[in-house]
Amino acid sequence: MYSGEIPAASSAEIVFENDDLLTEILLRTPVKSLIRFKSVSKHWLFLISDHHFSLNHTLRNTSLSSHGLILHRPPQNHLLFVPLSQSLSSPPCSSLSFAHDHVKILQSCHGLLCCSSVRTINKSQNYYIYNPATKRFSTLPRLKSDNPIVYGVNLAYNPTKSPHYKVICVLASVLPSQYKIEIFSSHEKLWRPFGESFSAPIDMVFHNGVYWNSSVHWIGSTGSALFLNLETECIKRMPLPQVIRNIGTTARRFRYFGESQGHLHLIEVYGSRTTQFDVFEMESDYSNWFVKYKVDLDHVVSSFPMIMRRDWNDPSDLDYYAFFILCVVREENEEESSLVLNVPGKIISYNFKDKSFRQICDLGVKGSIDFGWFDVYQYFETLSAV
Repeated sequence: MYSGEIPAASSAEIVFENDDLLTEILLRTPVKSLIRFKSVSKHWLFLISDHHFSLNHTLRNTSLSSHGLILHRPPQNHLLFVPLSQSLSSPPCSSLSFAHDHVKILQSCHGLLCCSSVRTINKSQNYYIYNPATKRFSTLPRLKSDNPIVYGVNLAYNPTKSPHYKVICVLASVLPSQYKIEIFSSHEKLWRPFGESFSAPIDMVFHNGVYWNSSVHWIGSTGSALFLNLETECIKRMPLPQVIRNIGTTARRFRYFGESQGHLHLIEVYGSRTTQFDVFEMESDYSNWFVKYKVDLDHVVSSFPMIMRRDWNDPSDLDYYAFFILCVVREENEEESSLVLNVPGKIISYNFKDKSFRQICDLGVKGSIDFGWFDVYQYFETLSAV
């Protein structure tokens, strides 16, 4: 007997047959899932691999909060992934085997990695831009300079402003203490010289530039700083916090200089037994550094007694606190912003708001700070094209 009911198409059938609906759903899907969905069918592979889809997905997912950290311990090429998001458990990459070359990471910027091959007498250096989420990479063309002496290569990319990235290469000029710059644009696909040569303090460190506020920032080892505004193409000096400039002859243990969620941060730790220090933030108009957070690690030291170490290289310094700042992580919810630290054998997260802390991962004996994770790169899941 006919019931009068018409068999309804399944939800899956409706989605499969409607590209607009399918695309809208996929645009709301995390990158990790999209990578898996490419194997569903050739049609899904075509949709997800489309350049316009990648661009729209990146613009839809504009959070610039780090999903994790990639730690590199030279000279080995081994990478350790530290997840900062509960949605990520597996590493995006365990090695840099995307090119038939011995590759090292130079910089990370909002989901893209700037990498280079190792230069030898018989082989020139190659530069690559790599997206560890999609496993795609591009090889940059050769620099225009002949036999260049490279002081630093920096990556500038903000997907909320442009789908294109720039690579800034600081080179030696003819005169001592003079430098010149070449800039590569992914839009133009070529290197071009930037203005005239410029002078900089001899202690300026160009290989650790930080991209923020449409500019690349460099800081010297003794208290000088510069930034290159990529919109106006002007190089200017940047002030440093007064307290840091006046620290005197006290030995600096280490410095952290980095960006998170559109904020530029600076930390300097002085003295071997320091557990209290400030996190400075720069005003967007460069008018002033201000103390954004005050850090007190006394409770961390109490909970992780292995932090207390004896400095055998300096008998007068009977003990010191072994910790290393990996990253300042700002969150959209300010109460969740944190400081990620490496203590002997462990990675921990320290909450700025309530001073609480938690262990993120256990590195084991080989992860001890005695061996050191010196190179730290923020990881963002993105479909950004290279």
